[in-house]
Amino acid sequence: MQYHLNGFRPGDPAVHTDLTQNGGDTAPLPDTLDVLIVGTGPTGLVLASQLAAFSDIRTGIVEQRAGPIQVGQADGIACRSMEMFEAFGFSEKVLKESYWVNETSFWRPDAENPGSITRSGRIQDTEDGLSEFPHVILNQARVHDFFLETMANAPTAMAPWYNQRIKNLTVTGDAEYPVTVTLESTEPGHEGETHELRAKYVVGCDGARSRVREAIGRKLTGDSANQAWGVMDVLAVTDFPDIRMKATVHSAEEGNLLVIPREGGYMVRLYIELDKLKEDERVASRNITLDKLVAAAQRILHPYTLEVKETAWWSVYEIGQRLCDKFDDVPAENIDSQLPRVFIAGDACHTHSPKAGQGMNVSMRDGFNLGWKLAAVLRKQAVPEILQSYSAERQGVAKMLIDFDREFARMFSAKPKTGDAEGGVDPEEFQKYFVQHGRFTAGTAIQYAPSVLTGADTHQALASGFPLGMRFHSAPVIRLADARPLQLGHVVRADGRWRLFAFAATDDRGQEGGALHALCQYLEGDAASPLRRYTAKGADIDSVLDVRAVLQQEHRSLTPGDMPSLLRPLKGRYGLRDYEKVFCPDLKSGQDIFDMRGIDRSQGCMVLVRPDQHVAQVLPLDAHEALSQFFDGFMIPAAG
Repeated sequence: MQYHLNGFRPGDPAVHTDLTQNGGDTAPLPDTLDVLIVGTGPTGLVLASQLAAFSDIRTGIVEQRAGPIQVGQADGIACRSMEMFEAFGFSEKVLKESYWVNETSFWRPDAENPGSITRSGRIQDTEDGLSEFPHVILNQARVHDFFLETMANAPTAMAPWYNQRIKNLTVTGDAEYPVTVTLESTEPGHEGETHELRAKYVVGCDGARSRVREAIGRKLTGDSANQAWGVMDVLAVTDFPDIRMKATVHSAEEGNLLVIPREGGYMVRLYIELDKLKEDERVASRNITLDKLVAAAQRILHPYTLEVKETAWWSVYEIGQRLCDKFDDVPAENIDSQLPRVFIAGDACHTHSPKAGQGMNVSMRDGFNLGWKLAAVLRKQAVPEILQSYSAERQGVAKMLIDFDREFARMFSAKPKTGDAEGGVDPEEFQKYFVQHGRFTAGTAIQYAPSVLTGADTHQALASGFPLGMRFHSAPVIRLADARPLQLGHVVRADGRWRLFAFAATDDRGQEGGALHALCQYLEGDAASPLRRYTAKGADIDSVLDVRAVLQQEHRSLTPGDMPSLLRPLKGRYGLRDYEKVFCPDLKSGQDIFDMRGIDRSQGCMVLVRPDQHVAQVLPLDAHEALSQFFDGFMIPAAG
């Protein structure tokens, strides 16, 4: 974290509040906003936290509940989500509080005594090197707390307006504020009071029964597996040996169960398979009680015992996979002539079973994908057409999730195959499927297709470990100026900036005559460079595109003062020098980023990273014109 750039300020450096744009419940609802976010679930809070960083964007978020949730339904946090939390600055808080999922065990009917269960396998939960972060478990409410804190500490001091629900939403022909929203109060004593608000953009993060989705005519379509499940968070006494291990349990006749240990060392979440539902039957009609859930869990875990002492939360649900065909208000046939003004995200546009732990994770990344694009358009840095990429990119991800979840749920709910009997699922095949799709469940397998925001893989061989369209896979480095070991990916913050990582060739020490120096000279001095074209007059040179360099030499053999001036820029009102732009491999640990990420040592390369941490382009170090042409495809030159 860098701070004190524009003067010393005591106190928490994470608090950036210099003005109050919106006081949430302490301020009246405005008449106009740049962005109105509907819903304070994880999707809406990611989006609000990102937009809160921009004091020149007027953003508001409304919620029909009376306040923040105290107990959340989602608890699994994938590796990729942890990487995103690092960009928002609170990954360490999550790591400190959460349960770490290190291994997963698999249980099946005992071949000699089918009425009992026995452990059939135990595996590492995520593969080595997949991410610098683990897969963790933490109450969704705590994740909300961290995002709310981020919003409150941001320059706009943003807080939600609670007790407000959407009554009507229409898209009008107004040039400046084309979306009109009628909000209705749900606050006791003020029920039914309405307020009309106009916005440039509206994002519906208001769940599976989304009123925003309904207003723009989108529908969730799909099917139900007609399978009832129960879930409960309990404090219990048991002799089941893997109660503090993530575990899948398949019994012969009593159904199946998933064990998810919770944070704190004592509580555990149990997902419990219940009876098959009839066609068109809803789970509510079964009148399933907590006692029935406990009894079902006890039968499945036989011969082990389970004595529930306290239940913190429980629910029943039915499995279903449903998806919208598009995530904005533009009809497919009008894409070439109409720009989106209303978006839906998270459960508002895709729903599925919770057992794969993907709901909150995929939904949060919807918000992360959209937030920086809205900011770039509203700040007149990028053309509005980039907003069409949100639906194109995230609908494809959701479709992959639905397909995976359908098969995962089918295998999990199926009876275990025993002996030569027909039907059922071989528990070993289920374990194999779990391992094969580990990267998907970790959130690291998502790859966006080539577009105006993601280039072609013409030069992918220069950095094979940074696939185009996938997230920037961090690796250890040593910062040159202070010899600090850190993860390179952690310099990508949720601040709307692009990052350009220049990996130097073997003998390039950043001095004149080398490709790295030539690149920096072009970026700093050529009128066609993206730094010159898109950085506003008077702004810090890295305010739009943050350039960093990684050299191959051992850090003690290099001198910061020998680096090109672009890599030690003068910034802020005092013209203070930024010493944190140059890195070297972590040779002491043996984790050389050039080897780990398949970077061509002889040529080096540029790796361009989007504000949402996805790799946008890989280019040779001397491809100056190609780099500029990439940005020219969607960026707007800065005024003045």
